[in-house]
Amino acid sequence: MILAVSLLKNPSSPADGYRGRFAPSPTGPLHAGSLVAALGSWLDARKNGGKWLLRIEDLDTPRCIPGADQQIQAQLLACGLSWDEEPSYQSQRQELYQGALEQLNQLELLYPCSCSRQTIASTLAALGIETPRNQEMIYPGTCRPNQLETHSPELLKTSKVAWRLALPQYCHIEFEDLVLGHQSQNLNAEVGDFVLRRNDGLFTYQLAVVVDDAQQGITHIVRGEDLLSNTARQIHLQKILGYQTPQYLHLPLVLDEYGEKLSKKTLATQINTQDDKHSLAELRKAAQHLGLIDLPDGEHTTIAEWLLAATRVWR
Repeated sequence: MILAVSLLKNPSSPADGYRGRFAPSPTGPLHAGSLVAALGSWLDARKNGGKWLLRIEDLDTPRCIPGADQQIQAQLLACGLSWDEEPSYQSQRQELYQGALEQLNQLELLYPCSCSRQTIASTLAALGIETPRNQEMIYPGTCRPNQLETHSPELLKTSKVAWRLALPQYCHIEFEDLVLGHQSQNLNAEVGDFVLRRNDGLFTYQLAVVVDDAQQGITHIVRGEDLLSNTARQIHLQKILGYQTPQYLHLPLVLDEYGEKLSKKTLATQINTQDDKHSLAELRKAAQHLGLIDLPDGEHTTIAEWLLAATRVWR
């Protein structure tokens, strides 16, 4: 099967009912990098007269910290970034993900995989393929059968193996990013068949985020540039599942002194929202990173006034 997808134009527009979202993982409080993503997505929604949703991506339960979701919500509200609908939790949407997995199964696009990371790394090394630091390993197709088939729904739920999506022979995805311009990725050469359900039974980010965005009617996705490499996989899934593809806008990352992306894994410092003065200071730093200029810097400026001004200059 040959599939080439080109999405250089997207029919979604504010007139169609703009719906954006911010989707943090509750693995710790917000840091400067996550505030940049939150502010950028919030401003884009407000500038376009749309709705802004909050989704708590608590899918990877072993990494989630109890109470972090409430702390994140408190930080957002302290910065004046309110949402328009009740927050959603991925942990409460398992049936939706299972339904999408079974739909792909009926299309004979899934197969079980028992490869460990070490097995994949060894296979790639034997093929002379090196994986750069901080980059995912390309799956070499070790467990892919010669003939794909439909599996029993019960097997999908109970087996202790990973379930991978079988890519077509030629899977080249193109799309237009509102900031970065034309993007192109050959999924066969750069990713390989990717996992949708892990061997511990947890659904992967790739499947969950696609199902969530479709179910919530998300039309515009504004997020950090670290997620750019995921976009082609998500567009491919959207097409197979019959979902609409949102418009994408990827924001510049906040880096630490070593040039690494700020993250909870590298113990990034949480933003200071103890009062309005500190919250506004954090917002101003985020806006500076986003390249926003001519914003009020007076000592008596309120957060609401500042956010209104920021919305006006957002492009």
